[in-house]
Order: sequence, then C-alpha cells, then structure tokens
Amino acid sequence: MSFKQLNLVDPILKALDEKGYKNPTPIQEQAIPYILDRRDVMGCAQTGSGKTAAFAIPILQLVYNKENDAKGKVPIRCLIVTPTRELAIQIDENFKAYAKYTNIRSTVVFGGVSQGEQVRAIKKGVHILTATPGRLLDLMNQGIVSLSDIKLFVLDEADRMLDMGFIHDIKKLLKVIPEKRQSLFFSATMPDNIVKLANGILNNPVKVEVTPVSSTVDTINQSIYYTNKKQKRDLLLHILENEKIESALVFTRTKYGADKVARMLTKKGSKAAAIHGDKSQNNRQKALKQFKEGKLRVLVATDIAARGIDIDSLEWVINFEISNMPETYVHRIGRSGRAGKNGNAISFCDHAERAYVRDIQKLIGKKLDVIDGHPFPQSATDPALEENKDGANKPGQKQNHNRNKNKNNNKKLAKRKPPKAKFSEKRAEAAEDKGPNKDNAPKKEHKSNKPSDKPFKGPKGKDNNASKAKGKPFKKKGGKKGMPEGLKKKMMWPLD
Repeated sequence: MSFKQLNLVDPILKALDEKGYKNPTPIQEQAIPYILDRRDVMGCAQTGSGKTAAFAIPILQLVYNKENDAKGKVPIRCLIVTPTRELAIQIDENFKAYAKYTNIRSTVVFGGVSQGEQVRAIKKGVHILTATPGRLLDLMNQGIVSLSDIKLFVLDEADRMLDMGFIHDIKKLLKVIPEKRQSLFFSATMPDNIVKLANGILNNPVKVEVTPVSSTVDTINQSIYYTNKKQKRDLLLHILENEKIESALVFTRTKYGADKVARMLTKKGSKAAAIHGDKSQNNRQKALKQFKEGKLRVLVATDIAARGIDIDSLEWVINFEISNMPETYVHRIGRSGRAGKNGNAISFCDHAERAYVRDIQKLIGKKLDVIDGHPFPQSATDPALEENKDGANKPGQKQNHNRNKNKNNNKKLAKRKPPKAKFSEKRAEAAEDKGPNKDNAPKKEHKSNKPSDKPFKGPKGKDNNASKAKGKPFKKKGGKKGMPEGLKKKMMWPLD
C-alpha cells in the first residue's frame, strides 16, 4: 500500500514524497484510516515504527479540510501532550514538515526556556499545539492558552507520562478540554495502568496493535559485551576505533556518568557532548543539533532523551550502563533502526548488571548476541567484591590504617591555636594588681539575693543611702557617669 491509497490531499502527499516517504508502516497503515473516520484510537507499536506520523498525517488532513482557508487569528483545534521537551520539539518539527504546502500553523511550548517566543507564536494563532504538561498548565493559568475550541486531543508516549508522574496534570487537562472531541492515545507499552487511563480518556476506541508489546524492531542487531565496570571506558574507546561508526548515541544511567563519559571521550580526541536534565534546554538543543548535523560524533545521554531523539540516519546505540528498567532498554535502542533502516545496539554488562540483562531478555523474548574475544573480558569474580574481601581478611591493615589516621588527626589538632577567651588569665591578673588591698582582699563570694550592708555609691563616690531608703536608687542614663553640677543647681529640689 502507498500513501496515495490512504486518500490524502495533494499538499500532504507532496510533503511526504519530499521527505522520502513512499509506503506507510504497519501502524500508519492501520491507524490513519480510523483517525480520518473520526474514531478514537488506542495505538501500540514499537519504538521507531512511525507512531508520530501515524497520528500527525491524518490530523493535518482533518484540520486542512476545515481550517486551511481560514483568515485572521485561528483557534487551537488540536492539542498533543507529550512527556519530554525533546519529544515535543520533534513532533512539532514533523507537523511543520508535513504541512509545508498547506496554510496550517503549528507551534510547541515547553519549559526550561523563556516563554516569550512561545507566547508570541500562540497570540498570532495556531491550529496545532504540541506541549509538555508543566508549561501548558502555566500558560493556561496566565490566560494565554485557551483549550475551549479543541477538536482533537492526543496523548503521546502515555506510559512514559505515567512514569514521570504527570497523571495529575493529565487529569487537570481532561477537566478543561471539551468532552465532545476525538481522542488518540499512543504508547510503546500497554501495561494495566495505561489501559485504565485510556479507558477514562477514549470513547469506544479502536485498538491498533501491530506488534507484540515491548518488542524490538527486527532491523536492529542487538549484541552484548561482558566486561568489568572499571574497563567500560577502555572498551568504549576500543569500539569507537571502528571507522564505520560515524556517529553513536551512548546511554548512561546518571547525569554525572554522562558528563564523565563525555569528558573522557573529548579528552581522547572524539567530539562528544552530554545531554541530561541538569543541562539547560538551550544547551540540550544545541548539542542535539550539532549531533544531527554531524559536528559531534558521540552524544552521551541519560534516559530523558531515550524517547526524544529522532535521527533517521542513526545506526549505533551503545548502552554504557544498562538500564534497570527493561522497558527503557527497548526505548533506548529504538533510537536506531528507524523507518525500516538497519541499526546496531551494543550493551556493556558488568557483574552487577547481569540481573538487568535477564529481565531485558525476558521482556523482548530473545537473547542478546554475546561478543567474545574482545580485549577487556569480564573476570570470573567481581573485582569490587574481591577488594572488599581482602580488606575484611586483613584486620591488621585496617587497624594500622585507622591508627595512622588518628595520628594525623592528633597532629592537626596540636597545630591548631586555642580559642581566644573573652578574658585571658593575664588580663585577670592585671586587674587584680590594680585593685586596692591586693594582699588582704577577701575572696569573691557567690552572689545572693540578700541586701548588702555596703552603702550604695552614686556618681563621684557620693553616698546615696537616702535615695536608696526612699526606694529611688540613682540610675545612669545614656551611659553618663553622673549629672553635671551646673544642672544640679538649676533644679528646684535638692538631690542630696
């Protein structure tokens, strides 16, 4: 079957032909007719099987038939919600490419960047809006985005949406958008919680499932290298010596690991960059653009990019660290072998990751090809465990280590100067020397609440017993020692 047989309009067919699309993929062949018939669709297919085009092409056709000749500011007719920024940008790029020869306008909104340009695009009027949940709700609260005219609602990568905790945001959107709408639901996996969510969104949906859930594309060659954790960097450099690898996408589990691998590759002469959640959106887009243009040979990414990178010519994906979630492995390697092209997925496995490999093979229903004979084979036992055992079996070494550590700490403490007291001993002795009757001075007694027999001394040593008897002791004011004599004479009553 060709795209011409799907009853698409000429402007869209022209754009597809320019993109090199000749025949639809299985998910496109089945989903497009149902969507054009205004049916709700729940689609499940492998990563890289063309799900984006499966809903983007018929949506453009539906909007084109109603809105292509509209003038002035147009309302938002279609909303696509997706979990990651990279995926949102990718979807909008596809809409723009397919709508090249139409008057249909689209834009994308996502967080991590200034909203100014996004707001200006929305105010001009767009037919199709692709968004991440956070920025979309923010713009709605500001009164910039209105969803009252929505006719089509798409939830893409629904399983990832739930994994990232967007379920509450989705429920907020469902309360705002019109009930009378066409809803499309696409996901690479369909666990029970996804099916439950779909049943609350879709109305009498048609289920389109062209491949087994969480299966991998047959055009991807999957292999695994068993090695030790400390040898992974050397193994990666060894593999990248292959000149056939023009570009490679390397996955790590952590942000720190991604930065570390990227720095190592750059130091060894390979042009590399890292993208992860701590990078600004502008830096992430810059690195991704350079990778697509061939200016970077290696792009190191965490799983945030596993579903947001769409590069038709990408052939090599390397799992530097295997994901502990088997579904994530499927999405990672799905970045290669897209649109029916061949791909290669390589995984490094240390001793601690063997359990992850078993879960992956159970999910995809086949075993990974083991590569033997490489220069960094895995040892029979985990070196990390051996180091721990050696430390436990040699308590003397550990005691000596602790003893030396205590000695060093004592030396540091000895070098420290004692803290300065508020009143040092020398100052105390000096104060005693200045005091009267140094030799016969009585010992200082503990303060008591009993009245003292000594007369109260006011300013200039004058006796103020009379004032004390009246209950009016002399009070110092403003820090002054006493009242000036000239002022005393001017007073109408005596002070003594």
